[in-house]
Amino acid sequence: MKERVVFIDYIRVIACFLVMLVHASENFYAADSSGLAGNFSMLANEANRFWVAFYDGGLGRISVPLFMIVSAYLLVPMKPGTTMTQFYKKRFWRILPPFIVFLLLYTFLPLLWGGMTWEQSWQDFKMLPFNFPSMGGHLWFMYPLISLYLIIPVVSPWLERSSAKDELIFIGLFAFSTLLPWFHRFVSPELWGECFWNHFSMLWYVSGYLGYLVLAHYIRVHLKWSNSKRLKVGLCCFLLGGAFTAWSFYYKGVPNQAIETPMLEWSWEFCTINVLVATFGAFLLFTCITQQKAPKFITDLSKLSYGMYLMHLFFLSQIAAYFVNGRNQAEPLIPVALAIPVIAILTFICCAVTSKLISYIPGSKYIIG
Repeated sequence: MKERVVFIDYIRVIACFLVMLVHASENFYAADSSGLAGNFSMLANEANRFWVAFYDGGLGRISVPLFMIVSAYLLVPMKPGTTMTQFYKKRFWRILPPFIVFLLLYTFLPLLWGGMTWEQSWQDFKMLPFNFPSMGGHLWFMYPLISLYLIIPVVSPWLERSSAKDELIFIGLFAFSTLLPWFHRFVSPELWGECFWNHFSMLWYVSGYLGYLVLAHYIRVHLKWSNSKRLKVGLCCFLLGGAFTAWSFYYKGVPNQAIETPMLEWSWEFCTINVLVATFGAFLLFTCITQQKAPKFITDLSKLSYGMYLMHLFFLSQIAAYFVNGRNQAEPLIPVALAIPVIAILTFICCAVTSKLISYIPGSKYIIG
């Protein structure tokens, strides 16, 4: 049996919960009936403004980058002698069957409770070869994850030979590229060669989630800090990055004013400098876990986390509708400070139980991973 990396199991569980915390928070600033943030957003009051900024921005934004770092930490560099074909076959056989199952479920299952029309469902089905269905917006994550898997065999040989200095140079370029979302919003929508006939800018090949991949390898191979230093630096980075991420939303989110969601979330993209700093800090904190073996429930939840992520919107949308009190964001069933984590916790429990039950079915790995 393959030996498990204990702190990675903890990250998977926490990151999975944080994804649900993010989507629970969206119910308190979404301007449409879906409960998830669309093109426009609106905050009903100051309480929603503060607690969404805290839960979604200050805590939840590190969830996706943590998943990316975990994948890279475990897979890069590839095992000696592994070919590109072997790597692709193993990785994609693991993630694609459940992904395809849930693409179809989010396309057709909402028909059972009137959550969508046949016309919308059929349109979503026709678009499945090209993108996620309208009711499964969280599945966007799978495409950059697939992209990361596609590039791993290409960068793996370089990482095997690279020095700490070489990797730091790349990480520095990546860190600079995380300023691009700000430049695009506040300087110009087209930068360094971007124009309507060219989307591949000067920083294209050193930007995006590839930077988290190299960062993961650098931490695993080259970062020799003591646990004490990791705790201090990690806590500082997590708090500073998270505080800025929360503030950026609070600053723009004036209650009772409709605002374009990209402007409200101007510093919430997963490849912005503040999210990078917070993610780096959080990951360092997790590496300080020294347990030889995680509790069984953590290991079990870690193994189920992929399926839980895939299914969670089915539960969250129904639970949130109850607590948001008929989409009355200003007067939820319980105070918003409690409503957001309660929605996330109940969703997490429902997903954990459902995934565990499915895991007893023969061939369940093709459904929940």
